[in-house]
Amino acid sequence: MRTYLVIADATAEAEIAVRFAARRAAKTGGAIAILTIVEPQDFVAFGSIQATIEAEAEERAQDVAKQALDMLGDERGVLPRIIVKHGDPVAAIAEAISENPDIATLVLGAARTGAPGPLVTHFSGAGVSSLPCPLMIIPGSLDRAALDRLS
Repeated sequence: MRTYLVIADATAEAEIAVRFAARRAAKTGGAIAILTIVEPQDFVAFGSIQATIEAEAEERAQDVAKQALDMLGDERGVLPRIIVKHGDPVAAIAEAISENPDIATLVLGAARTGAPGPLVTHFSGAGVSSLPCPLMIIPGSLDRAALDRLS
């Protein structure tokens, strides 16, 4: 089954990407995988304090995944798979794709204004040659009606 991999974080562009991926999956008989990433913490504490910091980061990632499920909107027939990875976002995406051979497309949302965001910048530049699947970049400037019309 064709699976669209979308990265969920707490940004507006992630919401647009999730909605687009879910609509494409519904229209093509595919599936959606929602990846949340627990990035490395800048501060390393000792013992149980570090464990608490990491547990809170994991909990935030799970909350983001739940929010992404709510973003699916009318596409209730699409059953998403939630993937949580730890580490550098680029490496986490590469790992998720390599571990899930059914992933057919990476879907990223670009920021509404300004620079497109670090993942879009990486994967639309030098990182594109490392992708084993197509990349879809969804403009953050699309409103819901345009997004629905185009997907």
